[in-house]
Amino acid sequence: MLESEPDLTVVGEAGSGDEAVTAAHTHRPDVILMDLRMPGLDGAGATDRILAALPQTRVVVLTTYDTDADILRAVEAGASGYLLKDASRTDLTTAIRAAARGETVLAPSVAGRLVQQIRNPPQPPILSTRELQVLSLVATGATNADIGRTLHITEATVKTHLLRTFNKLDVSDRTAAVTTAMSLGLLSQTRP
Repeated sequence: MLESEPDLTVVGEAGSGDEAVTAAHTHRPDVILMDLRMPGLDGAGATDRILAALPQTRVVVLTTYDTDADILRAVEAGASGYLLKDASRTDLTTAIRAAARGETVLAPSVAGRLVQQIRNPPQPPILSTRELQVLSLVATGATNADIGRTLHITEATVKTHLLRTFNKLDVSDRTAAVTTAMSLGLLSQTRP
């Protein structure tokens, strides 16, 4: 499709993020169309690596994924554009040309989501006072038994608080819970 455009030349293709990084170094293209979900290194990671070495290259994400997390990861990695694979041929070629000129290109639905993210940024989860106390003790290296004794609750209750905290922070273990809570500034709110 792109080869039929007189001013566009396809210089390479890649089946994985690692291959995309190698191809970018070899061909030094003006614009790269990048998928997000690929074997090995994903599209956001490949974009980050490519732009670190070739900052003049423009990357336009072309994917079926339009979740807020996917969009933000791509933009944070330095993508100049984000299009969905249902984009028309005209939209795609127009986007490539615009990216080559240094312009930002976003599918309308993606632009709307980014505006919503800016207007309504996600709020940190609300942990109860007891959940914060338990997590604060976890951060000191205390075991569930130690936490139970300190807070005068059973180990089963400690586990319940931890599971609720994991769920609220969208993590699966103690270390991730502490790290996430610290990055959100939640652990400084309460001490046991």
